[in-house]
Amino acid sequence: MNDFYKIRINFKGGVVSPGELKQILEAAKSAHVKEVRLSLRQQLILHLPHQFARNFEKSLADLNLKFQIDSNERPNLVSSYVAEDVFQKGNWITEGIYKDIFDTFDYDSKLKINISDNAQSFTPFFSGHLNFVSSSTPNFWYLFLRKPKTNSVYSYDRLIFSNEISKVSKSIEETLEQFPENEAKDIFKNIPKIISIAKEEELKLPKFTLPYYEGFNRYGKKTWLGIYRRNELFSVSFLLEMCDLCLFTKLGEICFTPWKSLIIKGIEERDRKYWSSILAKHNINVRHAANELNWQVEDDSEEALKLKNELVESFNRQDIRTFGICFGIKTVQKTEVFASIMVQRRRTKLFNLIPFFNVYDISYTEDFDPNGRTKVYFAQGIQKVNLPEQLRRSVLLYNHQLSENTIKKLDDQIQESEIKKARKIRAYQCKTCLSVYDSRYGDELAGIPAGITFENLPKEYCCGVCEGEKANFRTIELEDNFVHS
Repeated sequence: MNDFYKIRINFKGGVVSPGELKQILEAAKSAHVKEVRLSLRQQLILHLPHQFARNFEKSLADLNLKFQIDSNERPNLVSSYVAEDVFQKGNWITEGIYKDIFDTFDYDSKLKINISDNAQSFTPFFSGHLNFVSSSTPNFWYLFLRKPKTNSVYSYDRLIFSNEISKVSKSIEETLEQFPENEAKDIFKNIPKIISIAKEEELKLPKFTLPYYEGFNRYGKKTWLGIYRRNELFSVSFLLEMCDLCLFTKLGEICFTPWKSLIIKGIEERDRKYWSSILAKHNINVRHAANELNWQVEDDSEEALKLKNELVESFNRQDIRTFGICFGIKTVQKTEVFASIMVQRRRTKLFNLIPFFNVYDISYTEDFDPNGRTKVYFAQGIQKVNLPEQLRRSVLLYNHQLSENTIKKLDDQIQESEIKKARKIRAYQCKTCLSVYDSRYGDELAGIPAGITFENLPKEYCCGVCEGEKANFRTIELEDNFVHS
């Protein structure tokens, strides 16, 4: 039996004020918690020793802060708020619009709800039960429903107004609680009267490209800082100093990401030295390789994290290119992990009855897009000793497919360019009056039939309009469909 409770604290959309986070961390420190973790759903996770639980609970109750003990019944509202300004710009969505939506949620949902900008690929689109994705029409959103414990996604036929998202979510949750077997179309029929518009086109998502989310990065006149920890642990002492620095430099929020990292936006250039100092004080590296960052690992799983580190080490030894791929690891059947290539552990059964030993399956999504729902198996029933090699081969498949598609596109572009070049016709234009001699048509007035090239015209040939001599013509190019007049 564990000698601690697992505490989860939700922050709507993955955003928390440094003042609120500081209060939580001070209570955790008083309860002898030295390190905390972040979750795939932008939550704070901490292990609370049993003997200090009462005081911690009282501290959070006094602060009117909610938390979950040894459960994830309220799985947090996930959003792509963190991506705005730093990974995505120019859309109609602003941080203010996100916050307005968050404020309409006056209840804690039992469903996983995702709110995503359609132009970003930093946070998942469809890992929730209710997935709201922005449309091209300002303040209107697509809705995709995935019923709990299923993998099929259904699209609502209307676009939903921003301030109606909470109302729609609550309605669907109530319907599912009363009628869990209802089909999606019947669930959608129960949505109350809301502000919505007809869906004129289906959602088109961007090609998945995961940005590098660590270190100091300029945007505009300011800097954002991304912090990732290889062991997924953030020391309470560091986070408390981080909160104090945010308050001192007047930064009003800290963002948690689905990659179990932190992002602080809006750092002024004059304050960057302070951030460098606390990173140095706590020996925090912010320059991990991309092939180590691009992983989704189950929450608070030492086994999954250990396996990830072994596989990353294998990639490093082989110096293999993993650019553009998001990897995931599942050691528990129903966990929701966002990945292009998935490693899933399962236990074989002796005589189809008795659990025997662990094997691994490697699968990938269609086009290796982690937002895809179509799964293809690359290899199944792999023993752990063979897992690194099989995963390497799955990466080679991705690289081959990527290069093959790119080269085909390049060949098509070259061929199209050659065709365009072939369609260019060389002709000659009089510099004085700009009349054109085109060998396809000749010069009827001068008695020269079609097909006579300019080079083969007699030396005494002159312009039929201004009588300029042959030497007064210059070479030009015409499209093949040019009609001589």
